[in-house]
Parts: sequence; C-alpha cells; structure tokens
Amino acid sequence: RHRVLWHPSTPALRRTHAFKAHASTKIAKEVSSIRDSMIAVIQRVTQASVSVEGLRIATIGPGLLVLLGVARGDTDSDVRFMVEKIPQLRIFADTQGHMNHSLHDIHGELLLVSQFTLLANTAKGRRPGFEEAAPPEEARRYYQKVLEQFQALGLPVQGGRFGASMIVSLDNEGPITLILNSRT
Repeated sequence: RHRVLWHPSTPALRRTHAFKAHASTKIAKEVSSIRDSMIAVIQRVTQASVSVEGLRIATIGPGLLVLLGVARGDTDSDVRFMVEKIPQLRIFADTQGHMNHSLHDIHGELLLVSQFTLLANTAKGRRPGFEEAAPPEEARRYYQKVLEQFQALGLPVQGGRFGASMIVSLDNEGPITLILNSRT
C-alpha cells in the first residue's frame, strides 16, 4: 500500500486552492476597477506641447501634463475628484528639494490631453480591447467638463484636440509620473 500525502481532497490542499482562487479573483477585480473608472497619468514637466497635423495647438511651461482616460460609466463625481485632486498634489520641489508644493503654489500651467488607450484591456491576446473606455461622445463631454472646471479654478489650462491624432512633446522633470484613479 502507498500512502497518499497530498491529494486534492485533503483539507490543507483544498484551503490552498481556495486561497489562490480567492487571491486571483481579488487581483482581477482590483485591476478591473482601475480600468472601470477615470484614469489620469500626471507628469511634472518643464514644458509640454501638442501638435496636430504639423501645427502646434497648445504649449505650456512648467506645470503638469495630464493624460485623461474616461471610462464607460464615469459620472460628475469622477470629474470632481480629478479636478479637486490634481492641482493640489504636492509634487513640486520646495527650496530644500522636497516635494511640498502644488501646481497652485508654483503658479504652474496644465495641459490636458484625452487618451482612451489608458483604459486598454490587454488580458487576452495581443490586440488591446477598449470596451471599458467611454463611447466617444460621452468621453468628449467629460473631457470638456474636466477642462472647463480646471479653467474655473483660475488655472492656466490648455487642451489637446479630442479625437485627433496628436504629437505630444514633453520634458518630464524628475521624472515624476503619477497614475490617479478616480475610484481608488
């Protein structure tokens, strides 16, 4: 007779399999929730610009370049979160070189560029899926709201051209790049 030390029916192994299944489900849900809400990639820059068809349409000096992805199901509360959070992020250096100043503190500029590819789903295959991205008209509406609300704060704000093929140029200072999700 052979004694079976490990078998799928043993209580310890069942617990291990259950834990692994629970952990992967939890990770999948977290990744999905990141894609299921507005995403901003925020870069501290010394300068940034956007060109469309060879023409420069926006240029900023020191400040923030914000790439914004609008997700299916985003609401005004996602817009409000981004508009309140981004200008207050303390990611600019003080006189001692510590990140203690916000965009407001340095009187910096902001360049907002719509980028639906931030919501890409690359879980299967080699071609990204964009089913989590908001439909174009919905995305345009929320992108415009974010842009207008930044302007209402008195920030010097410029924007890219929604839906256009753009060339974005920047000098990332630091480099400092943050990813902000409206629902985490």
